[in-house]
Amino acid sequence: MKIQIGVMGSAGGILTAEQLDRARRLGRRIAQRGCTIVTGACPGLPHAATLGANEEGGASLGVSPALSREEHVNVYGSPLQPYTTIVFTGSGLMGRETHNIHSSDFVLFVGGRSGTLGEFCIAYDEGKLIGILTDSGGISNDLPKIADLVKKETGSTIITDSDPEKLVDACLDYYRKESLPSSVAFNRTGNFAPVHQNLEEARG
Repeated sequence: MKIQIGVMGSAGGILTAEQLDRARRLGRRIAQRGCTIVTGACPGLPHAATLGANEEGGASLGVSPALSREEHVNVYGSPLQPYTTIVFTGSGLMGRETHNIHSSDFVLFVGGRSGTLGEFCIAYDEGKLIGILTDSGGISNDLPKIADLVKKETGSTIITDSDPEKLVDACLDYYRKESLPSSVAFNRTGNFAPVHQNLEEARG
């Protein structure tokens, strides 16, 4: 089974060509590394990442808030193509966020608004490995600060970088070499401390 990497970020608002291109590069790198991209099957930056993965022949999983293909397109205004598979959860925009996180081995964030913040909070509380593409607009640069502000140990590790390819590679390397606790394991023991790695600072 391929590693499933979630990509979450701004589905709307003002998105620049540079933001869309960097999200697309994120998706391309996920496919190049032989992984499946997971998104909320929405427009915007997650869709750009899916298009990038598709360009490299990668597999994609969309987690839809809708009950059906028709509702996905006509009510939520979201794309069906170029997804390999879409799961229709019927749980609405907020409800599908949990499905989205649980379907991802780890999660990458690009840009972001209030919905993305909700996904970040779920991923952080679930002790997920989190990658943040910094300088990608929206709340991307504020997410590590939010994790610091809550002062809650969940076992989550946060890795940041402004380069899409380096971010994917660093998160994959970390995921494969570290024994990452599940949220269930954490809730039983409570022995994990949060980690934040800024790769650009580490590189000097």
